[in-house]
Amino acid sequence: MRELNIKNYAHIGDAVYEVFIRERTIMLTSNLQRLHKYTVHFVNAGFQSELLDKLTPFLTPQELELARRARNIPTSSARRINKALHSAATSLEVVLGYNYIHDKKRYSELCAKMDELIDFNL
Repeated sequence: MRELNIKNYAHIGDAVYEVFIRERTIMLTSNLQRLHKYTVHFVNAGFQSELLDKLTPFLTPQELELARRARNIPTSSARRINKALHSAATSLEVVLGYNYIHDKKRYSELCAKMDELIDFNL
């Protein structure tokens, strides 16, 4: 399988992370307003940045290198108030996206670790 541009990994990583979160938040409530509130709580740059910090000790050297490279992706939007948070969130997305594409077993391991690290009891 060929390597993709790091932005492509971020793109797919963003999608699979959101599905990961939505699969868990639908178990919390059937109220659509609360469901949206719970999802937004976990799918934002601040939370993803904190999650990356907690996940870092479990990352392989290759994943750490991907995360480092992802931090250097230029942000195109002027509305990004905190570029460091956005870069960290993108790094998490790249790691997830890369593994989702190239190593489903490792992707599943990372999801299991995120399940341990995230407190879904809001």
